[in-house]
Amino acid sequence: MARQDSLDPQTRDLVRFAAAIAQGYEPELRERVSPLRSSQVPVEWVEELLLQSILMVGYPRALIAFGAWRKFSGVPAPREDEDTNYERWPEWSRRGEETCRLVYGDNYRKLRDNTRELHPAIDGWMITEGYGRTLARPGLDLMRRELCTVAQTAVLEAPRQLHSHLRGSLHAGASFGQIEGVLSVVNPLLSFDQWKKVKELWRSVREGWGPNG
Repeated sequence: MARQDSLDPQTRDLVRFAAAIAQGYEPELRERVSPLRSSQVPVEWVEELLLQSILMVGYPRALIAFGAWRKFSGVPAPREDEDTNYERWPEWSRRGEETCRLVYGDNYRKLRDNTRELHPAIDGWMITEGYGRTLARPGLDLMRRELCTVAQTAVLEAPRQLHSHLRGSLHAGASFGQIEGVLSVVNPLLSFDQWKKVKELWRSVREGWGPNG
């Protein structure tokens, strides 16, 4: 397994913060803010990670993380954001379909069918609110978004979602080494059995990898 230095320092510290958000422990979040500032992680990256974390960890943990970031970074909230305008929903749907198709590759249609079978609202919200309104925002590139999602789904013990986003990271341009760097970040946060499952899942993805699969 590659070491964390497979990631550039800014991406490494962003991923560490993503993992801390998924844990939801305020003292750990507080400790992770200082490295974000010292390694000069772009503020916009952090803000976008916090917004997308609502999708992965829910409002309670995302709000705790936002609070820690605001308090200990000294970065004020933006005064406005264009994606608060719901008249833009056709654009969100369009860019959501494009982003989701890129992440899932040839499994895109299967994903859409499966989510519709669960509930049609889930499918619509996933594309428009999730991938379109949130993950397709321009402030953070898709590869880093996916690497952060890998960290969070590993911490949350969500193997199906972890499998999808390991592949999604590759579809978004991440290297094997970068993904292994992310997994090395979350390794200390997992039990031995949890880490074993994550390693086995990654091995299966890596060995079966094809760029369109």
